[in-house]
Amino acid sequence: MQRRLLLTATLATGATALAGCAGPQVSDYSSEKPVLDLRQYFNGVLDAYGVFTDRSGKVVRRFTVVMRCTWQGEEGVLDEDFIYSDGERQKRIWRLRHLGNGEYTGTADDVLGEARGRTAGNAFRWGYTLLLPVDGKTYEVQFDDWMYLMDERVMLNKATMSKFGIRLGEVTLSFVKRGV
Repeated sequence: MQRRLLLTATLATGATALAGCAGPQVSDYSSEKPVLDLRQYFNGVLDAYGVFTDRSGKVVRRFTVVMRCTWQGEEGVLDEDFIYSDGERQKRIWRLRHLGNGEYTGTADDVLGEARGRTAGNAFRWGYTLLLPVDGKTYEVQFDDWMYLMDERVMLNKATMSKFGIRLGEVTLSFVKRGV
């Protein structure tokens, strides 16, 4: 019995390790243009338009965001005001730090610990745990967040949300930089 449990655990660990290697890496986009510099793109006012889809792909929530972004040296602030289609409003303030070599960290009041990410070419990938309020409870959900710079004004964002490794849904949004 113990041998069977050990074999099952070994197979599950191996499958998990292979699945982690199978996905795209941010370095896969290193030759893509235009080159994304978060400090340049997230500087000024941006508008964002997004949807949250559940596991089946059904849109369950739509939202818009106005972002006021500033940088001083290697420190950035992304002040985000969300308005959801049901009228709910939320605010999130990201505090970002550029570590060099395209690496960034970030914190926000509703993010557990520190977000970590990296740019390469036109792409940015980062991961974090969001404290998500739902019906009076707060859940810790993980985000695998990808952004792709399309041109000097537009960036697309696709984030997969999961808990305990189970995919819950996706957030898809577009950023449009004002005044460019």
